Amino acid sequence: MIMQLSEEHEALRATVEDFAQKEVAPVIAGYYIREEFPYDLVATMGEMGLFGLPVPEQYGGMGGDYVALCVALEELGRVDQSVAITLEAGVSLGIMPIQRFGSAEQKERWLPDLATGKALGGFGLTEAGGGSDAGATRTTAQVDDGDWVINGSKAFITNSGTRITSHITVTAVTDRTGDKREISAILVPSGTPGFTVAPSYSKVGWNASDTHELAFTDCRVPEENLVGGRGRGYAQFLSILDEGRVAIAALSTGAAQGCVDESVRYAQERRAFGAAIGSYQAIQFKIAEMESRTVAARLAWQHAAEKMAAGVSFTKEAAIAKLLSSNAAMDNARDATQIFGGYGFMNEYPVARHYRDSKILEIGEGTSEVQKMLIARRLGL
Repeated sequence: MIMQLSEEHEALRATVEDFAQKEVAPVIAGYYIREEFPYDLVATMGEMGLFGLPVPEQYGGMGGDYVALCVALEELGRVDQSVAITLEAGVSLGIMPIQRFGSAEQKERWLPDLATGKALGGFGLTEAGGGSDAGATRTTAQVDDGDWVINGSKAFITNSGTRITSHITVTAVTDRTGDKREISAILVPSGTPGFTVAPSYSKVGWNASDTHELAFTDCRVPEENLVGGRGRGYAQFLSILDEGRVAIAALSTGAAQGCVDESVRYAQERRAFGAAIGSYQAIQFKIAEMESRTVAARLAWQHAAEKMAAGVSFTKEAAIAKLLSSNAAMDNARDATQIFGGYGFMNEYPVARHYRDSKILEIGEGTSEVQKMLIARRLGL
């Protein structure tokens, strides 16, 4: 059954919907075309408390839950994915590693600015030669005179090069015994000597979000910047990734819904052969399929979120949600573009942005193939 939102969650949904429609929708096309990061929109989201939704109040957060974040992401995703992924990554990858595994001192130092949107954090896991094989980390970190000395590189890191980026949590090999490698997570503040942020990628989509390659050359940070237990970095990230997949599924569902919304509106307005194109069965059937995909995607992320909130294993459900919703977003974007015809190929229209943006939803935070592997393993295969 579709999750019955609490009064608080419904109020949040309505607030974010209003923000997305009135403040994001009118301006985001310009940011997208200029490939410019929307600092003003991010600041407003910070003032609204969106980055702090699942963060305890003692650290400046709203003291809510992960469902609240997902509700907000779906509404943002309906209008624009660049803004939505900035929030998703800011929380799932910037905040959660510290909130879940950081020391008391790390939480006190980093969470307040992150929770209020004054700062953004990123997570450096993916490497150019690794891709889905995240366990094949080549970046290394060795202890020397009370410091971690980090060498290596990371690729495709979101929120890593903005002027408000405060840190990157990096996975690195901290010990090697034969074929076994100990992987740990280490917090690297922005501006640390030896930490270099490459120029922004030229991307197909998500053009108003921030993504960079990172390099670490004899980069030194204090030993106390270890996040969680030594050798637990990869396992910690896998648990963070399960949560992140539910969030990405909610974002993807929003994108799929946005394509339905735009297609219904256009089908009612656009006339061809003497009638609104929405009166033709070919268009009606296409939009009906789009709506069906969207509802299934919503059911999937909400089911995964319910299991997560209940404190039971939700790895399979998160993978299913991520797989279904990313497929729905991509399929709906393709169909919406077809419904819009030539206008669907113009970047000024939301469906064109969704068409360019949605493909990465089938790749980031675990490819569709990885989700199928996870589902199969949970079935005992």
